[in-house]
Amino acid sequence: MRIKADFDLCESNAVCVGMAPDVFDLDDDDYLVILKEEVPVEREEELRQVVASCPKSALSLE
Repeated sequence: MRIKADFDLCESNAVCVGMAPDVFDLDDDDYLVILKEEVPVEREEELRQVVASCPKSALSLE
């Protein structure tokens, strides 16, 4: 499973960064960076919650 971001929708609100800072970050220009696209099986449920918490629905799991 992989994390995807729709950068046209993303407003870099950093909700995901607060919930999973080892997976998401903001660069120096405050744009979202996905640090780990591959989701380990043991973290699938956690990252589903992160995806569901995105205020702009810019994140998805594939």
